[in-house]
This record gives sequence, structure tokens and C-alpha cells, in this order.
Amino acid sequence: MTVETSFPVIETERLLLRKAVQEDAADMLRYLSDEEVVRHMGLNPFNSLQDVYGELDWYREIFQVGTGIRWAISLKGSGIMIGSCGFLNRKPNHFRAEIGYELSREYWGEGIASEALQAIISYGFDHLNLERIEALIEPSNAPSIKLAERQGFIREGLLRHYEYTCGKFDDLYMYSLLKMDWRSKEIKTSADNTKKDI
Repeated sequence: MTVETSFPVIETERLLLRKAVQEDAADMLRYLSDEEVVRHMGLNPFNSLQDVYGELDWYREIFQVGTGIRWAISLKGSGIMIGSCGFLNRKPNHFRAEIGYELSREYWGEGIASEALQAIISYGFDHLNLERIEALIEPSNAPSIKLAERQGFIREGLLRHYEYTCGKFDDLYMYSLLKMDWRSKEIKTSADNTKKDI
């Protein structure tokens, strides 16, 4: 298993994806205490900074043992953490990982989640040697379904009562994106951009 030693920072046009630190706890509590934000995450709304410290411990643990990585999402020029994104349940021997994200409600609808996911998908295929990226999405989570499909994820099926969270069993759609599909999408996007420039 390849274990990262220094935390990678990713820059996009508008975003800085970086390590989440204890100083981010108040920002995290602000959005993780929002029932609308955590509704499809299998979590109850956070009530205290202690809840957030537990989340930060999990971010650190999955990075240290190599089973995942979670970036803080912040706007360039602002230190404020407005969400997170990354990989979990990474299985290096099978070249796959699961993708996940959440975003503060005040930033919904601005293309930020899409911009962040594009960056980490590229990172996963280019630097983590992933062949397959999975997304497990509740059927009622229409915005995340739309976002995944825009990135090229394919729905493979329904996992019935796959998780037990917040006192209930959840069905989840299994979506996947393969490296070859992503490369084809990148080539097509590059070709389309070249045509626009001509």
C-alpha cells in the first residue's frame, strides 16, 4: 500500500484544497450542524466542537494508514473551510476507492463541488493509481446523482439496505467511474476547447 507522507495541496481556478486542521473546527461546525448538509451523509447534525474533532481525527487516521484522504475546500484568498472532499475505503490492491464530499449550503449551486471533484478525480487517477472510483449515493439525493453523472459516473445498480445510519437502513445507488472513461472525457473536453479557440 502506498501511504502518502506529506499532505498534497491542490489548486483549481477558484479553490484551494488543503489539509483540514484544528483551526478549521468552527467553520466545520457551522456547516456540519446544518441538517440539510448532512441529510444524505448518514450523520446526525453535529452539536459541538467535540463532534468536529472526532471528524478531524478520522481525516488524520485514514490519511496516515492509507485508506483515504480528505481535503478541506476553501476559496482562494480565504482561509475559511466551506466543505470537504476526498476518498475513503481505498483498496490499493484492487486499485479502487470511494469518493465523497459535502459543502456548506450557502455555496450550493455555484459549481464549487463540481470543480473540487474534477480536481480530486484527476488526483486519484494520476497520483493514487486508481483504476475505479466509486460513489455511493442515496436515491433521494438528486443533486449528488446529477453531479456524479455530469462527471461521467455510471450507475451500476441499487444496493438494498446497504448501510444502517441514524436508526434506519439506507438503500444506495452504486456509481463508478473508470480511468479509461475519465481519460476519454478529458480528451473530448480538450478537443471541444480547442475548437472554441479556433
